[in-house]
Amino acid sequence: MTPRRALILLPLLAGCTGQTTTVAGDNPEGFAPWNDAIPSYRIGPNDKLNVRFRLTPELNEIALVGPDGTIALRAAGRVQLLGMTAAEAEVAITQAARRILIQPEVSVTFEEAAASQIFVGGMVKRSGAFPLTGRRGVMEAVFLAGGFEPEARMNEVVLIRRDRQNRPMLRTVNLQGFAQSASANDDVPLYPGDIVFVPRTRIAEVALWVDQAINKTIPFNRAFSYTLNAYPLGGGGL
Repeated sequence: MTPRRALILLPLLAGCTGQTTTVAGDNPEGFAPWNDAIPSYRIGPNDKLNVRFRLTPELNEIALVGPDGTIALRAAGRVQLLGMTAAEAEVAITQAARRILIQPEVSVTFEEAAASQIFVGGMVKRSGAFPLTGRRGVMEAVFLAGGFEPEARMNEVVLIRRDRQNRPMLRTVNLQGFAQSASANDDVPLYPGDIVFVPRTRIAEVALWVDQAINKTIPFNRAFSYTLNAYPLGGGGL
């Protein structure tokens, strides 16, 4: 299955002087307003789902999500669940199960969230996808990727996340302040699907990395893949 592609516009940037770049405003162009609400986990390959039919418990199953994002159930056949939340999966399975059941009542929970991962790139030693186990922050994500390169702009690390409506949000994180103060307030907890990008001299580099490392290399099997258009910045070179 070819993932549905969604266009994400990298925000216009203001106040670029030398090594400092600031995202203009609290609501960058092309992104939803940032909020700290816990995003909904979305189904991915190798997740194990506990699918239960309340009125017909003999049809209950533990189903493994395949590489194409589908599961196979006795009551519903093959159902596409890629990128769905548990609630959305319940609706999809209920509709598919009506082929043999009159009024199916379905619940879906996660037996194992194997697709829980984050993506780290830019001025780090090892860009790629990393499992997200337990509570981790942006700084820990950079450590997972081998740490900063010497050219890294630690004071403006980019974090991209989808909100509960599946809309992309963007903010920057000052890891330089975190390293100097060791204050938890300067770091941000991560959730599955988050993208962390450490820029060098232009924040627009995130567009090239997302396109090459995620869209073309990493099997980012969700409801959509990230595609960004970068606007050139004034001042400062690569």
